[in-house]
Amino acid sequence: MTVRARIDHLVTSGTFALDGGTWDVDNNVWIVGDDEEAVVIDAAHDAEAILAALGSRRLKAIVCTHAHNDHIDAAPALSKATGAPVLLHPADLPLWKQTHPNRPPDGELADGERLSIADVELEVLHTPGHAPGAVCLYAPALGTVFTGDTLFAGGPGATGRSFSDFPTIIDSIRERLLTLPPETAVRTGHGDTTMVGAEAPCVGEWVARGH
Repeated sequence: MTVRARIDHLVTSGTFALDGGTWDVDNNVWIVGDDEEAVVIDAAHDAEAILAALGSRRLKAIVCTHAHNDHIDAAPALSKATGAPVLLHPADLPLWKQTHPNRPPDGELADGERLSIADVELEVLHTPGHAPGAVCLYAPALGTVFTGDTLFAGGPGATGRSFSDFPTIIDSIRERLLTLPPETAVRTGHGDTTMVGAEAPCVGEWVARGH
């Protein structure tokens, strides 16, 4: 059966700030849906650019893979413009409040929850390590997992800052991501897309190298 939903992608630019440091970053923003409705995964930096990419589609939700500022800074503005709720795993509320102290998320993401959009489902996988409430969104009908900053092409997300832990992210990747079909596309929060099968053989190297 042909799947109606598709994945649109744009890159937005801004800054990441944590623990007193600031870095220039480019973020991947993923839009999943059809011609009528969509969800946005990680509303980064530029609400106007995301609105332009959405066009006339109804935005059903703004899904946050985690609450580092570069992944959520445009979420309230996008929500205000569209009426779409902002969804976040509750373990990341302390991080969220650093960026948006007076505007809480609208709803919580839970491990195993399924978000329906067009004719596909996104399964929420809680993958702590980069952040306590980090999640990935698995769309089996699209052969894709959206990993935020949990897994990149070539290794796990960074764990050298507050709220992060290297052994935890390795466990999350091993148990929740590398168990997916090897042909699953890994669409990341920054940089290039990879495949589960390309990253699975590298775990031992990551552990030996440490992060």
